[in-house]
Amino acid sequence: MSPGGILNAASSDKTGQPVAPGSLVSIYGSNLVLVSAGALSIPLDTQLSGTSVTFNGVLAPMLSATHGSGQDQLNVQIPWEAMAFQPPNTSGTARVVVTRNTGAISAPVNVALTPAAPGIFTFQTGPGQAVAYGNTDYAIAALETAGLPFPSHPAKIGDPATLVILATGLGPVDHPVSSGGIPAAGVLSRTLTTPTVLVGNVPAQVVFSGLSPYVGVYQINIVIATGTPTGNAVPLQIQMNGITSRGDVTIAVSQ
Repeated sequence: MSPGGILNAASSDKTGQPVAPGSLVSIYGSNLVLVSAGALSIPLDTQLSGTSVTFNGVLAPMLSATHGSGQDQLNVQIPWEAMAFQPPNTSGTARVVVTRNTGAISAPVNVALTPAAPGIFTFQTGPGQAVAYGNTDYAIAALETAGLPFPSHPAKIGDPATLVILATGLGPVDHPVSSGGIPAAGVLSRTLTTPTVLVGNVPAQVVFSGLSPYVGVYQINIVIATGTPTGNAVPLQIQMNGITSRGDVTIAVSQ
């Protein structure tokens, strides 16, 4: 594994930000996997193409494994069981090891864990256009000419239908799910802590915050507040557990 190569899979934050149990992370390095593969079922398997990952000895559900000419990438969910946080302890460390069925075992790498460490999914992975869409028309909150493979138009201030934001790392929920799994049909797994969502640095109304029907992915439904700035690239951020997601993730906003 590469030094510092375990990152929030949504934000790809390289500032040393910790990651959270239950979240999706990307692991980068060389010789991690021989053949690219993706998960085919839920709950996720803990091995892809003969490769497995453990966090503090707990096998991680694997979403995808990519073999590249210069660098390999594993997308996995940090097991919920990787660390139990008990007050006053609100942080810890996970020992991460990658193992191949050929017998190759990586040197362990330590990564900082915390109960919640938010990251917003984007179409570019990291900065840029957020994966945020209208709750009724599913149009991405971007210009109509954004060139995305989906319908798009700016999100409207005060729209009661809400804007859905996809994120990871929002922490524990009131109806827990197993590692690698998703909420049962009809069950709302809400985050125990409601995040603060800033649109153009103006707090939005959070209507819902909880797990989505995708492993390790959360959704937040918001109503954009009056007084929010408009524009084609308005910053969108989540604040939680003393951590603010990166400031270069944006949406388009109109009146």
